Amino acid sequence: EKIFSQQGLCSLNLAGNYLHRLPEETSSLLHLRAINLSRNRFRHFPEPLAAVTTLETIDLEENEIREVPTEKLASMASLRSLNLRANPVGPEVRLLVRPLVPFDLLLSPEKPIPKA
Repeated sequence: EKIFSQQGLCSLNLAGNYLHRLPEETSSLLHLRAINLSRNRFRHFPEPLAAVTTLETIDLEENEIREVPTEKLASMASLRSLNLRANPVGPEVRLLVRPLVPFDLLLSPEKPIPKA
C-alpha cells in the first residue's frame, strides 16, 4: 500500500507475487512509465492501469488473462509495449496493434494471425 503513495514512481516491478488484482490507488501513480506484473495470477487486465496515462510498458507475461479490453488500451496513448506471453488470450488480441503508432505486442506463438 505504501508503494502506491509514491507519486514520483517511474517504474514498478511486482513480478512473482501471486497478485490477482491491483488497488485503485495504482491509478494515482501519475509518473509511472513501466510496470512488470509477470508471473502473477491476474485473470483480467488490471483496470487501474488504464487510468495511468504515462504508462509506456506493461509486462503481464505468465498470468491467466483471457481477454484484453481493447477500448481501454486504445485510450492509453503512451502505451508502446504490452507483453501478454504465456496467457490464454484469444487470437483476436493480435488485432490490437494500432497501425499508426510504434507498438510492440508480445504474445506466445500460436496460430496464424486472422485476416481482418
